[in-house]
Amino acid sequence: MAASVSKISVGLLVAGIVTAIFGIVLVFVGPIIVDDQIVKNVEINPKNDLSYTMWKDIPVPFFMSVYFYHVLNPKEILKGEKPMVEQRGPYVYSEKRQKENITFHDNHTVSYREYRRYFFEESMSVGNESDVVTIPNMLVLGASVMMEDMPLPVRLMLSTALTLFKEEAFLTKPVGELMWGYDSKLVDFLNQYLPGMLPTSGKFGLFAEFNNSNTGLFTVFTGKDDIRKVHKVDFWNGLKKVDYWRTEQCNMINGTAGQMWPPFMTTESTLPFYSPDACRSMELVFQRKGKMKGIPLFRFVAPKTLFANGTDYPPNEGFCPCRQSGLLNVSSCRHNSPVFMSHPHFYNADPALLNTVIGLSPSEEEHGLFIDIHPETGVPLNVSIKLQLNLYIKRVLGIIQTDRIAEVVMPMIWFEERGYIDGSVLTTFYNNLVVMPALLEYMQYIFIGLGLLFILVAVVLRIREQKDNTCDTKIDPTGKKMLSEKF
Repeated sequence: MAASVSKISVGLLVAGIVTAIFGIVLVFVGPIIVDDQIVKNVEINPKNDLSYTMWKDIPVPFFMSVYFYHVLNPKEILKGEKPMVEQRGPYVYSEKRQKENITFHDNHTVSYREYRRYFFEESMSVGNESDVVTIPNMLVLGASVMMEDMPLPVRLMLSTALTLFKEEAFLTKPVGELMWGYDSKLVDFLNQYLPGMLPTSGKFGLFAEFNNSNTGLFTVFTGKDDIRKVHKVDFWNGLKKVDYWRTEQCNMINGTAGQMWPPFMTTESTLPFYSPDACRSMELVFQRKGKMKGIPLFRFVAPKTLFANGTDYPPNEGFCPCRQSGLLNVSSCRHNSPVFMSHPHFYNADPALLNTVIGLSPSEEEHGLFIDIHPETGVPLNVSIKLQLNLYIKRVLGIIQTDRIAEVVMPMIWFEERGYIDGSVLTTFYNNLVVMPALLEYMQYIFIGLGLLFILVAVVLRIREQKDNTCDTKIDPTGKKMLSEKF
């Protein structure tokens, strides 16, 4: 019996030591295994079913919500009074994005064009595309500012043409036409006599050039040779930098294409990306940690300096000529049209802008943009990009349509592009990148705990065995006490 107990204790001791060592090894090796799996999964590789599908087709709900600033007092504005607007919307469109012409290169990069298509979702909208709203007429007010420095006879000719085609300073049309285009004889006239002035030769609409279009030819790193470079832009339309801005720094194409980022982020990380729509690179900064349905995330937001002018933030001097902070002058990449981009309702902008328009009420919750990222993989979990389109308007001598309009940056629309991981994609993502690593982490402690338990039981059995042997040397088989010492 003693020999049996001895064997059991030795067996438990060996098993405990082996199990504990295995658990300790897992403590050091486990994170390496997890990181290795992440590296293999986030690389742009057709063999990576989950991440490649998310990168190629974005198989998650993605929507664009558009809000119009309906002008309540167009006649008074022409007399020089302060504009008064009322927000209308949202008008929601499901957005389908798909990468095409995907070509892998020998230098571990891949080229593609991403096409965007929009489909109106009436059930998610407040109203429908037949709703009529009044906004500034870009063809009149925008063209007027563009022609401000032209000789007076040219301005008079434009004013005569506007009168001939019955174009006025403000436009009242259905949402659908304002979004995707309407026929205009003025557009035909301008394209004939001032070719290149407008971005379109067909129907004119705020989003006419976006639907069924692509964002240019991107060439990004696959991460095969260096996972720290995955998704980062190498070229856009064959360019390493653009020429829209006044400094080399502002013209640089930095970061990714704005959909995924390299893995293994920290709270010191930022989200740099190049936006063809804004014609520039932008960078979001870490705000806080959080969770989405059990998945850990980092929230990144726009810094207050994103649209600051050169006076308030010298590195932005290259984006000037500037106005108040909070406005990005995109005229240089919009055919010189006096268009400014900002956050909705002039959120995070110079308070003076709010005093020029009645009807705005900015707030971080409603108008701040953010991207929630799974820090270990660089995959966005929840995205909300909100931007506003503004038109700089003023009285231009010689163009009667501008009457006595005061100089003001007039908000026209703001839109939100949002998407989030859900359904089967969320389940797969959660199982592969949250549950499995957590299970591996728990296993290492379970093995260490079991190993220590086995060792403890082996020690207890050994102590008991020694006690039993001691008793056996002091008691004879007949139960009489034996003397083991010599007197």
